[in-house]
Amino acid sequence: MDLPRLKLKKHEERRLKAGHAWVFANEVDTGATPLAGFEPGALAAVETARGDPLGVAYVNPRTLIVARLLTRRADVAIDADFVGRRIRRALALRERLYPTPHYRLFFAESDGLPGLIVDRYGEHLVAHVTTAGMLALWPLVLEALVAAVKPAGVLLRTDGGHAELEGIEPRVEAAHGDVPGDVRVREGELEFAVDPRGGQKTGWFYDQRDNRLALPRYLGRGRMLDVCGYVGAFALQAAHAGAEEAMLLDRSADALERAGANAERNGLSLLTAEAEAMDGMKQLHGDGEKFATVVLDPPALIARKRDLQPGTLAYRRLILAAANLVAPGGTLLACSCSQRFTREALVDGVRRAALKSGRSAQVLSVAGAGPDHPVHPAMPETEYLKVAWVRFS
Repeated sequence: MDLPRLKLKKHEERRLKAGHAWVFANEVDTGATPLAGFEPGALAAVETARGDPLGVAYVNPRTLIVARLLTRRADVAIDADFVGRRIRRALALRERLYPTPHYRLFFAESDGLPGLIVDRYGEHLVAHVTTAGMLALWPLVLEALVAAVKPAGVLLRTDGGHAELEGIEPRVEAAHGDVPGDVRVREGELEFAVDPRGGQKTGWFYDQRDNRLALPRYLGRGRMLDVCGYVGAFALQAAHAGAEEAMLLDRSADALERAGANAERNGLSLLTAEAEAMDGMKQLHGDGEKFATVVLDPPALIARKRDLQPGTLAYRRLILAAANLVAPGGTLLACSCSQRFTREALVDGVRRAALKSGRSAQVLSVAGAGPDHPVHPAMPETEYLKVAWVRFS
């Protein structure tokens, strides 16, 4: 395959040789291979300063991550067979892991196609394409998905904060067949309705599935509060497991309405409150409310390196506010989906909350996403979700 070269500066290949898949703009020898010579999404042969091959990547000259490796073999064609093999390999893992077709089918770099997320809702697929390079490969991806899964419909989403950075048009459209406004997810003994078109990400958060199903093990006797609970997945699992009362706090009126419908669908009772997380928790604390179990699952607060300090402070404040609502002997599930907010930082936030509230805390378990979100061993960026189960005395 005759491709244009993307040459790195001297010694800038070390991270790639260690297994990472990203090339940053400041690592490229732009004198030898000007970035202006590449169209967004174009394929290139990546090589060291000495000309040694490192693999094939797609390139976007307008982004900080200027190239993402697709293969470490320079002689491999990026064609329908290549993409099909990656899709089938990912599908085989999920079919082995899960008894029903409800899972993250494809997880970007960890499954070998950077910029591609695919969630499966039974006979429907929702693909989230986050890079110009993957959008250029989308026809091959769609062909592979249809051949492997034979879905009734495939929805393509390119919306989100990445779209402007990558220079791609935000859109939500049916790419194959039809995907309805509501699709269903089975989780344990419960069924949830998901909005794949207007919901967050692809409409659902499969990454928390194992932690939601672990909830009965840690559930305290009494009331349960789900903060930033979206459409009620944690709260309804708690209600189903026997919580005396389940309450959902979220800022989205639409999410709360969908959570109520999911509660009715499963014959469960759910209280809802519309408020920003911090404001809502402060109000509950001021009212003297206590809960046997509190789940705190905020959105990502640290998107970029410059967000680290303010984002860390925001997480600490949220964890303290949540801890103040936990009854003596109760449990807090503190979560972070910011990759830069590490497990150590999460546990440290719990430590600080215990000290400031004058209580003792026991970390019972620290976990992450389920196995349909595999971690790339050379890319800590793929291990983004952290959760800590904590008992407060």
